[in-house]
Amino acid sequence: MNNYYKISLGLFGLLALGACNNDDDNTPTANPEPTNLVQLQAHSQSPALLDVAPEFSGINVYTLLSSEDQLVNTPNFVYGSMADGAGLLRNSDNTFTLINNIEADYSIARITLDETFKPVAGEYILNAQATAATAQCSGSMITPEEHGFGPLYLSGGEWGGSSQGVFATDPYKDASSASVATMLNNMGQWDTENAVAIGKDAYPGKTVVFIGDDHSDNTVPSGQLGMYVGNTGDLSGGQLYGLRVTDANVNFEMDMEEGQTYAIDFVELEETQKDLLDAECKNKGVIGFSRLEDIDWRRGSAANNREIYFCVTGRQKPDLIGKGSVYGRVYKVNLNPNDPTGAGTITCVLDGDKLDGIAKDFSSPDNIVVTENFAYIQEDPNGYFDTADKTHFARLYQYDLNTGTMKVVLECDQVAAQAQGYGTVDSIWEITGMIDISDIVGKEDTFLMMTQNHGWEPADGSAFTDPNANPAADSRKEGSMLYILEGLDR
Repeated sequence: MNNYYKISLGLFGLLALGACNNDDDNTPTANPEPTNLVQLQAHSQSPALLDVAPEFSGINVYTLLSSEDQLVNTPNFVYGSMADGAGLLRNSDNTFTLINNIEADYSIARITLDETFKPVAGEYILNAQATAATAQCSGSMITPEEHGFGPLYLSGGEWGGSSQGVFATDPYKDASSASVATMLNNMGQWDTENAVAIGKDAYPGKTVVFIGDDHSDNTVPSGQLGMYVGNTGDLSGGQLYGLRVTDANVNFEMDMEEGQTYAIDFVELEETQKDLLDAECKNKGVIGFSRLEDIDWRRGSAANNREIYFCVTGRQKPDLIGKGSVYGRVYKVNLNPNDPTGAGTITCVLDGDKLDGIAKDFSSPDNIVVTENFAYIQEDPNGYFDTADKTHFARLYQYDLNTGTMKVVLECDQVAAQAQGYGTVDSIWEITGMIDISDIVGKEDTFLMMTQNHGWEPADGSAFTDPNANPAADSRKEGSMLYILEGLDR
């Protein structure tokens, strides 16, 4: 909210604001709106190794931070291996706090940006000891503005260690307690890709959190969509549910065709331990997907907030053919307007297995961010380059929620990267962690996005690993890059 006063020019207004009058002309004055000092520009020594599609040539891409950079206030901080989920906050002094998962270092970083949006300091607020060396994949920020409480950062423990569940981290916690984690046990143990609380207007008085299960079973699609429902701000005393397709003709996800809508509800779950929870889901008819990845919800009206989108990245195994997606899909869930557990619908809006369809280019969609009008889908190619359409590096797609059209925004330029010493064309990068920061930085149509630059390692043979994140230094050596995308429609 700005600091302008609403001034009446009537007698009462003049008397009430008399102390603000200009002595020379008796004209009431108002406090000026604070100047927004944010400047969107590159601050990294690393180039922006992204090839923007001609149709999006009007956007600006800036490299904000990379693993080879040194920050002025913390020169020993290392932006580690496989940056992933993120959340951004504007502080009371107009600096910024970026919370960023560092997946392969099993940790969470906190990066401070100054008033101009320049990264100046970094530290780790959750380390590999806290997470039991469990990868922190996608993440999401809870804020009072969107959710009615917070701020609080949720992240998913997916692979590696034993803490496969939902982590809740105070974004302003002291870094001295980086070895201490808080887990939301009532949300269950999954191969947790992400946990995302939808907007407070969707169900007033309730907090509804969706959990993505990146389960990679080779025989039966087993990645389930979990849902936790509690009173506003209660992340531990609520009830866990799983998505069930109630259409009798649907036994597996591949029984659902692109563009067709199917009936769903959510069934109550009692187990929380990983194997028992998976068995209960299967016993109760909770549908499984071939690696359910990232989740987001549509911005705008309360009805929009009840529109959920998620990516299924796919898996190519003989016993999964005809059951689970191979190349990846994007689904839309429309929740019941009165009760999140009630009758709703699910639609496969983009099917990468339909080789003549709108998503025929899909090569393992992984992450997703949803605005009021668009979904931006990020790829993590699994290496299934089986057709000419799918033979490309990781891409960012724009899906228009209103028209159903999809366009390629950009693609990782690994040919240029190899030529400049940033890895090889044989280790395919991932695009990930994209968030809409427009309202936070006060710049319309502005996003952050990361690349996991697989194959890019320090020239001296060391690792892009901060010992404060992962003292054992047993993570991957490869680096990460953080970008600003300016001018991308919301």
